[in-house]
Amino acid sequence: MFMLENRITTEERSILEDYLRGFEYGTSGLSFTSLYMWRNINNFSWQIIGDYLCIAGLSHLETDKKEPFLFPPLTKNGAYDPMALHATIKEAKRIFESKGYIFSIRLMPFHMMDILEEACPGEFRFFDDRPNYDYVYRTQDLIELKGREYHSKKNHLNFFLNHYQYEYVMLTSGMSDKAMQFIREFNERKNLPEHEMELLKMEERAMVDVFNNIEAVGYLTAAILIDGKIEALCIGGMINGNTVTVHVEKANTAFRGLYQLINNEFCKHVASNVKFINREEDMGIPGLRKAKLSYKPVKLVESHIAIFKEDI
Repeated sequence: MFMLENRITTEERSILEDYLRGFEYGTSGLSFTSLYMWRNINNFSWQIIGDYLCIAGLSHLETDKKEPFLFPPLTKNGAYDPMALHATIKEAKRIFESKGYIFSIRLMPFHMMDILEEACPGEFRFFDDRPNYDYVYRTQDLIELKGREYHSKKNHLNFFLNHYQYEYVMLTSGMSDKAMQFIREFNERKNLPEHEMELLKMEERAMVDVFNNIEAVGYLTAAILIDGKIEALCIGGMINGNTVTVHVEKANTAFRGLYQLINNEFCKHVASNVKFINREEDMGIPGLRKAKLSYKPVKLVESHIAIFKEDI
């Protein structure tokens, strides 16, 4: 089920990035690398409606039902005109309703709520969307791991460095088969609740395409080889000029400290020229939330849902 006219492809990358980079959205979901990675899993589609680019998708975080949603409409010139935005939103709402769905805007950063309210005064009700908050860290903090807050991380990292030999490489599409072998083996070791395993399998399906199109999409990558075999990898992308987002990070837990190593090496080699690392959302998964908080984010990028009051 694709709500809008066009699909996310590498051929339209430049068109989409003109809008994705036209405003400081700050959320990892509004990056081309993220949209491409999840385009088939989340049924992402797009269409220019009036002055704005609209991207629609399907959320998988709810276990009871899966409803389509719209990202906040994207501006190309860095500004929002209330009347023009109102017209775009109303047309998008009409498209949703013509297909039998309630219209909602999701993954909307906090600083866009006033923009939406000005365009449609009093028409929306806003809901906090905590599972989709992004976690943002200072790159230098993740490189240096200084101070008491990072003591345990540094201990795990030092343990690995003292006990194992490894090779750091940039992952390329030519390594896609080996990367997929690692992903499958990683997932086979997991024992998760049904819904979390379903999300993991969706990610596995997406990874096949990601690994085959690393260069075409512009992913930032890293891998750790131990005895010539991939045992950890990281896939990221640029959000804006000062932030890199980490879409996927996985490591074989049989090697103590390997997660800390891949995180540290990615930051040093790939992201050292940016100020911040966005490690995306926790999807409401308790273990993932605990892990993301343990790295001491400097801020959370809040996410909200907007639904017309008449539809509630």
